Amino acid sequence: MPASETALPATDRPARSLALVPAVGVSLSAFLLFGLQLSGWGHLLLVASLAGAFVVGRELGKDLTLIGVGVAIVSTTSVEADVSWDRFFTIGIVLALAVTAPFLIDRFLYKRRAIRFPWRTGQPWTRLEKAYIIAVPVLGWLILPFYFIDSGAYLNWPHITDASELGRFFVGVNAVGTWDELFFICTCFVLLRRHFPMWQANLLQATIFVSFLWELGYREWGPLLTAPFALLQGYIFSKTGSLTYVLIVHLLFDLMVFLAIVHAHNPGVIPIFLI
Repeated sequence: MPASETALPATDRPARSLALVPAVGVSLSAFLLFGLQLSGWGHLLLVASLAGAFVVGRELGKDLTLIGVGVAIVSTTSVEADVSWDRFFTIGIVLALAVTAPFLIDRFLYKRRAIRFPWRTGQPWTRLEKAYIIAVPVLGWLILPFYFIDSGAYLNWPHITDASELGRFFVGVNAVGTWDELFFICTCFVLLRRHFPMWQANLLQATIFVSFLWELGYREWGPLLTAPFALLQGYIFSKTGSLTYVLIVHLLFDLMVFLAIVHAHNPGVIPIFLI
């Protein structure tokens, strides 16, 4: 079901200009927490924004709290790329909790179904959607090696030295990519979409999305790639309502991420890139 169909009736929404203030605060708190690593200020802004949301409207407060819970859980640990066994499990558990906690609160405390994971929509993909599926890995193949190598951003990821680390890296890239769609799109974007037009909700979720990816390792001029990608994922989901589709797109792109980073650390091992 498209995200727009989860929007609250107009009579249940406060004035958007008022609602936007705490929503922007929640998104900016993620920027402070993940992008600038300002834990104290980030948590203070998050709490203040959630309090302000309840002042504006009860439903707004409830929905932003679900996003805030996820953001707060992620902020309990560093998400910088690391394939050591302890960090592999720690980051995995934290990210799993950040998706699970808002979902369970929505189902069992709020007793509703605002957060859903629509794997099947019953709608066939259009020709444009099929073409985009092909275009994404091709664009990744062309662009990502230049980004990682020219900017030096590949150094934000560990140098893989054995098969075990390579396996954990591959699993980690795919797990984080899956989590991105479950949290940023199916949780943050969908909840924001209940209160705001698509473009506003998309900018808000993309701010959180890109801030997280910055801490993960997409630095230097990485946001020039991650911001359009985050916005496109939100837009596509709003049109298709299909988690399956946006997840396939994301994982195909992340396959190129994985290969490009391994290639950057080990030139000549994967001789398929132009640089």
